[in-house]
Order: sequence, then C-alpha cells, then structure tokens
Amino acid sequence: MKAPQLKYYNLGTDVVAFSTTRQGGYGTGNYAEFNITHYCGDDPMAVKQNRKALCNVLGIEDDHLILPRQTHQTNIRQIDEAFLALPETERNEILEGVDAVVTNLSGVCIGVSTADCIPILLHDPVHHVVAAVHAGWRGTVARIIEKTIKTMSENYDSKPNDMVAQIGPGISLDSFEVGDEVYDAFREANFDMSLISKRYEKWHLDLPECNRLQLLSCGIPSPNIAVSTFCTYQNPDTFFSARRLTIHSGRIFTGLLLT
Repeated sequence: MKAPQLKYYNLGTDVVAFSTTRQGGYGTGNYAEFNITHYCGDDPMAVKQNRKALCNVLGIEDDHLILPRQTHQTNIRQIDEAFLALPETERNEILEGVDAVVTNLSGVCIGVSTADCIPILLHDPVHHVVAAVHAGWRGTVARIIEKTIKTMSENYDSKPNDMVAQIGPGISLDSFEVGDEVYDAFREANFDMSLISKRYEKWHLDLPECNRLQLLSCGIPSPNIAVSTFCTYQNPDTFFSARRLTIHSGRIFTGLLLT
C-alpha cells in the first residue's frame, strides 16, 4: 500500500497534527496523487484507497476520520460519542455545510480540506480539546476562527491563553489577488487593511496574517502561533492549488488526532 507524505506540526505531545501533500496516493491528473475529499470530483475508488492509506498511517479506523463538507460558512460541529454512534448517512447530513470541527475524543482524526484557503489547527492541551478550521476569505471575514475559539471556551472550558495554533499552507499575500468587492468586504468588517492588504495592479490580501491577528485578538499568545511558510499557489507540485488547477482538483487535508 502507498503511504501519504505528510507535513507534521508540533502542537503538543498528546496530538498528531499534519497536512497532506500531493505525494503518496492513488489519484491521477489534477487529483494526483493524494486526495481524500469526496466532493471535489475525484474518482471515488482513489479517494477510498487514499483514506485507507491515511488511516493506516494514523492507526485508526475509517469511521474515525472526520471530514466535513465545507461551504465557506461559519457552522461548527462538535464530534462526540453520540455522533460516532450514528449511521453514516446521518453523520454525513450533520457534516453538511460545516467549516470547523471540534472534539475532545482520543483516537478520532478531525480535519478540513483546502486548496488555497487557510486551514487552522487549534489545540488546548489543558482540557484535551482540538479544532480544525477552514478559513477561506468568506470564513475569514466572518471571523470563523473567533467563533471556533468561543465554541471551545463555552463547551470545554478552554482558555485562549492555554491554546496553541498552527496556520497551515494556503495562498500568500503575493499570490492572492482580489477584486475591490473582496477588499471592501474586509474593510467594512472593520479589519485594519494596512496590516493585511497591499496594492499592486489590484488589491492583494494576506489571509494567513489576517487569521493570525484574529488568533492574537482572541488571547492566544504570539509564541503559541505558528504559520506555515508554504504558499499553495507557488508550490503546486507539493500542495493542491485551486487557482492553479481549477476547483476540479484535489484538496489538502489538514487534521489533528488526539492520542
């Protein structure tokens, strides 16, 4: 069996945190090689084989690998024992339109899929809680990361000062050219545009920095926040990029597994 080539992150001794790369899977064409996102047009058999390969690396069963169907909103789901006990069809319904997942269960891998959008991982080692967040520009402007931290605080008593965060590979400021309507959406949402934007021929936005600033504003200490140096658009051989390959391509899976 092929083994996916993963990029690991250090978020603590009791958690495995990672992003998948394009290497080590069964996909072809714009899905080559490793993609486990089931709703982006890939061959279902390749997706199934890739899921099996990832589960083998993580040492879990397939039903403990949780990936929501994201729709650029701010819906958050908690993964608990009751969820795991549901039939697959009901689980899929609950994960429809979800862009962040949270759990305190060991042996369950939660994650999000991206291909230029920003994946963010959160870990509260004090209360043994993790979250995976999908922050495209819509989710970022709607402050999904702040809402996820609030969910962790309200439901698990997590405190931002205890949390560690990893911002995974996504599109960089230099590569993320946007129209005036996107720039205006951030400006009207009271973001400090001097910190997250730059004007070339058109406006460019810094989504990783925007989310980092939100993590700081929530109370996560700066030393506890790590930011990937990889731009997906500039590294299409390593990571999927929808702007390079179109939306009919694979996705990066960025996830966490509490041990």
